[in-house]
Formats: sequence, structure tokens, C-alpha cells
Amino acid sequence: MRSGLRAVLAGAAALATVTLAGCGGSSASGSGDGKLDVVASFYPLEFIARTVGGDAVNVTTLTAPGVEPHDLELTPKQVGSIAEAKLVVYEKDLQPAVDEAVAQNAPDAGFDVAPAAQLKATGADFEEHADGAETAHGKNALDPHFWLDPVRYAAVVKAFEDKLVSVDSANAAGYHERAKALLDQIGKLDTAYKTGLANCKLKTFVTSHEAFAYLAERYGLTMVGIAGFTPDAEPTPTRIKEVQDIVKAQHVTTIFYEELVSPKVAETIANDVGVKTAVLSPIEGLSDANSKETYLTLMQENLRELQKANGCS
Repeated sequence: MRSGLRAVLAGAAALATVTLAGCGGSSASGSGDGKLDVVASFYPLEFIARTVGGDAVNVTTLTAPGVEPHDLELTPKQVGSIAEAKLVVYEKDLQPAVDEAVAQNAPDAGFDVAPAAQLKATGADFEEHADGAETAHGKNALDPHFWLDPVRYAAVVKAFEDKLVSVDSANAAGYHERAKALLDQIGKLDTAYKTGLANCKLKTFVTSHEAFAYLAERYGLTMVGIAGFTPDAEPTPTRIKEVQDIVKAQHVTTIFYEELVSPKVAETIANDVGVKTAVLSPIEGLSDANSKETYLTLMQENLRELQKANGCS
């Protein structure tokens, strides 16, 4: 297992170098340097665009580091970058402002990855709104968090590779080469999760919001979300009581929270039932612009946290 983890981390470091090398001078406007101008709506898609596109593309992200992508509002400048881009990669229904901007300003350049991700409904979405009303629409709502399942993420990488080649066939060889390298690393990540979560004393884990259902299903775990698909939604008292009961009944050791949203609710529940808290990243964005983390390294950190919390050997 350790050798497998080292292999994934080594590949992650190499890909991080490629990613960081592509960060300078990105612009979705006509740069005059002959590179393809690509806009990515949020970090998991930005990582794919930068890594597969390499030095053949200029990539602009709409969701800055430290910003929660579900709450994104676009500036006029960002709308302009969408209008001028050759390719806009986004996930429909995740960020309504992006959907609207693409529909109005870049219908031909827009590339929705949701079909490739094969989204499905994964469970109830418990949220409390300003009027105190509870919404549980998740039984029919499609779960947008495909990137936390390496297999679904790989499918989106392949789809984006094909799209890049169709838009910019002159650089096809480079796109194919870099996509293959990324897919190899995602395949190793999938293997690490299968092996690392195969033998766990506890199969249930509790998270601040329901982002990990695809991951749980892929690797034989059960996710319990405090809030629904929207991470900063306020859970109802009923839902908090349900989570507390699950933690006690199943001897859950850890309440997971995430870095871009206040941990207050998770910490309160953990204190009430006497368990620990820890970060389990939904990888919706990097914490800050200077972060050295990547999708791959964050997924590895998540694996280690799940193993620790669930007693996996």
C-alpha cells in the first residue's frame, strides 16, 4: 500500500509542476500568443484544463482560490472573458451564474461536463432556508460532486481531451500525451482508494455537507451529510438530531468539515457527542492562491483521513 501511495504522490508532484507552470499570464481574451483561450468555472475543471492543455492553452478560472463555488457571482469582466473564450468548460446546474453567462454570451464555446460525469441522484438534501422551511429535494436532485469519484473524474478528463482536440487539432498530440499521463495518475488514485478502504472497522463517515456520496458508493462506505448539496446551508434541528443519533449508534469517531466553509456546526455536533473533528476536502477550490496542493494530493489527504477515522488497515 505504501509503495502505491508513493507512486501516486510522485505522479501528483509531476503533474503539479505542469499545472503551476501554466498558471502565469492566463487570460480568456485574445492574447495574441497563438494559444487557445479556455475558461474553467471552478477548480476541478481548472485542474483538468491546465494539466491536459499544458503550454498550448491560456486558462482563466472563474472561481478564485478561497471562494466557495456554489455561491459564485460573476463580475462584468468575468462575463466578458466568457464571451471572448474559445472554450468554456463548466458543469451545468452547479453555478447558475455561469450557466446564464454561457447561454447568453458563449453558447457555441460552452462545454458542459455533466453528461460525461453521468450524474445521478444520491440522497436527500436537507437545508433550512430563511423562512425556516426545510427542503428535501435531493431524492430527485442530481449530485454534482462527480470529481470526488476518480472513475467519474477520469471520464470527464477523456471528454475534455476529445473536446480540446476537436477545437484545436493542431495541438492534438500534446493533448493526448498529457491526458494519458493524468489518466494514469487518476487510475493509480482509484487503486489506492480500493486498497486503502477495503478493510475498515467502520463503514460510516459524517461530513459537513453531502459531497462524498459518489466516493462512498465507489468504495463501499456510507456517507452521512449534516447539510445537503449546498455546503453553507443551515441544517434543520431534526437533521442535527439524526446525525447525533447515527454517530452514537455506529460509534463514529470523527465529524468531518471542509476548509472553505465555517466548521461551527460540525464542531458543535462533535462537542455534543464527544468525538473529534477533521478536514475532509470536497476539493471545490484551493484554500488560497499560493497553495501547493492539487486535486491529486488533496484526494490522497482525504484517503488518509478516512483511513484514520474509520480504522482501515
